[in-house]
Amino acid sequence: MRVTSHFVPSRPSCRQKRRGEGDPVNIVIFGANGPTGRLAAEQASAEGHTVTAVTRRPKEFPVIGPRVRVVEADVLDPAAVDRGVAGQDAVISALGVPYGRSPVSVYSAGVSHITQAMTKHGVRRIVGVTSTVLFGTAAPGETFLFRRVLEPSVVRFMGRTVYDDMRRMEEVVRESDLDWTVVRPGGLFDRDGVSDYRVGTERLPGRYTARADLAHELLRQAVDDGHVRAFVDVRTTQDTPSFLDLLRNEAFSGKGGKRGKRGKRGSEKGTGTGNLPVGRRTWSG
Repeated sequence: MRVTSHFVPSRPSCRQKRRGEGDPVNIVIFGANGPTGRLAAEQASAEGHTVTAVTRRPKEFPVIGPRVRVVEADVLDPAAVDRGVAGQDAVISALGVPYGRSPVSVYSAGVSHITQAMTKHGVRRIVGVTSTVLFGTAAPGETFLFRRVLEPSVVRFMGRTVYDDMRRMEEVVRESDLDWTVVRPGGLFDRDGVSDYRVGTERLPGRYTARADLAHELLRQAVDDGHVRAFVDVRTTQDTPSFLDLLRNEAFSGKGGKRGKRGKRGSEKGTGTGNLPVGRRTWSG
């Protein structure tokens, strides 16, 4: 597996850690029980890092191993977040909620609590996730229909409350003095293993990001300082689905229309967040 980038000629692997080559890193993952969070925990443990997986439903967390500690906590509880952050070297926020009409606050409120706890405990490195649409530029090489009709429809209507709170979350980390990186993937889908995905600091061509690739890049950013105080796009180029496949999955998976009522707290099961081919569809508590 290798990672290619238009903007950085060569990149360190996940094992080139920010505390020195060969040193394990203590990483806490918020939203660890979503599909991307689970993958990140599994990959981090496999690489020898010590993982604290924060979830509201620890009995449902599937990643078990000697380097994984599962902690029951709600990201909207500042005291619980404080306990999860204490003693860590880096934080990964894989929070998320599905699309819905209700106002969303889990991204911004959750990350506010996380950054406050990090400042208190002297933890510097945080990596979070939003969406490629927050670059604010048209998708390179896309069709007129996608740029003018499909993507704007998702951003302005289906996912408006989600993307609004993602923007608030980005503002929270941007205004902090922490060593932050925000990863902005495309529409998320499942595939086996990490691919030869691409990364860049501008919006990349393509619509899709495999969850395994996203988890790998979150981990890679957490253990090195390659893109501090930057927004990073990540794009999968192999075995990608169609726009209609992801649209169908968003519309008919889980509990359907009832999901929008859970926007304030985030979801625990299923895909966990809103991102069709224009954003992220992962993560939960």
